[in-house]
Amino acid sequence: MNSFTAPFQEIINTYGVPRYQEVNPALFAIPIFPFLFGVMFGDIGHGGLVLAGALWLIWSKEAKQLLPDVYNLRYLLLLMGSFAFYSGWIYNEFFSIPLNVFGSCYGHA
Repeated sequence: MNSFTAPFQEIINTYGVPRYQEVNPALFAIPIFPFLFGVMFGDIGHGGLVLAGALWLIWSKEAKQLLPDVYNLRYLLLLMGSFAFYSGWIYNEFFSIPLNVFGSCYGHA
């Protein structure tokens, strides 16, 4: 377990630790959990804030001393923010305000 996979393993451990000869679902949770978060939280503005916060945690020297618990989640937050930002572009939403970036796919009667 490393700093990238540890938060995903902690999420899996909240539901129960896999037994000896069971498949560890943390491997499947790495792409699926952030993707589902992004689909549910799809917004350009909010996803951008999560993404910016994660990038600050990754690049900042003092982040580990200021926010040690959140610092351990930096890569999980990076993936969650990226998927939320991407889904926000698909949904055309910016801070819950609809944008008309790609136009409407619905015809008017």
